[in-house]
Amino acid sequence: MEQPITGFRLDEIGDWVAVLACGHGQHVRHDPPLTFRSWVLSPEGRDAKLGWTLNCVRCDRGEPPTLTRHQ
Repeated sequence: MEQPITGFRLDEIGDWVAVLACGHGQHVRHDPPLTFRSWVLSPEGRDAKLGWTLNCVRCDRGEPPTLTRHQ
């Protein structure tokens, strides 16, 4: 299910996680050569992605929210 990004947080090892409107989180790593997401490395890049949607597989599976909206 597509869910909008409402914010970002760092996980326990310093990787960026998109906070989704549904209350789930999804990693958005910049990990070349496998994944190119250089936008995640700057505050401006992350801010530009607020409101974009990501497919939330946790919603597809019917899992309850795991994050609060302010994380």
